[in-house]
Amino acid sequence: MGRTLPKAGLRPFLKEDTPLLASIFAAAVEQLTGDDYNETQQEAWASVVDDEDEFGNRLASQLTLIATLQNSPVGFASLKGTDHIDMLYVHPAAAGQGVASTLLEALEKLARGRGAKSLTVDASDNALEFFSKRGYAPNQRNTVTVNGEWLANTTMQKALTDGASPGGS
Repeated sequence: MGRTLPKAGLRPFLKEDTPLLASIFAAAVEQLTGDDYNETQQEAWASVVDDEDEFGNRLASQLTLIATLQNSPVGFASLKGTDHIDMLYVHPAAAGQGVASTLLEALEKLARGRGAKSLTVDASDNALEFFSKRGYAPNQRNTVTVNGEWLANTTMQKALTDGASPGGS
C-alpha cells in the first residue's frame, strides 16, 4: 500500500512571512515553469519578489493563506477582492502533495462565504491543467509584460455553488 501524505495545514499570512514566501514564489517560478516559459521570462517573473516590501504589501492587502507541512510554510495563495485569485504558488519540493488543491479549496470556500458567485484566475500556462481539473474554464488568452518580458496567461473562471460537487448526481 502507498503511504498517505500528510494534509497541508493552513494559516493566515503574517508580515514576517514575506521573505520566506518570496523564496517560495521564486523557486516555484524558476523550477516549475520551464516547460512553458523561457529562462528570460522566468527570470523576469521571479524578479517580481525582488522588492520584498512591495511584495509583502501586496500579500497583506489581500486575503492570503499559507499552507504548511509539519509546521513549515510550503505554499501560499491570495484572494484579491471577493472573487479573484491573485497568486497560488507551491515550493517545488512540495509540488504534487495536494498543497495547491488545499489552498484552492480554502480560497473557494472563503470567496463563497464573502458572497462571490464565481472565481477568476489569470492562470500561467503551466497551471492551466491544474485549474481545468478543478472546474475552471478558460475565458480569454492574455499577454502581460512583467519586468520587460512578455508572458502569456489565460483568464479562467469557475462558478461557485453552495458546496455541492459539480456534475454530481
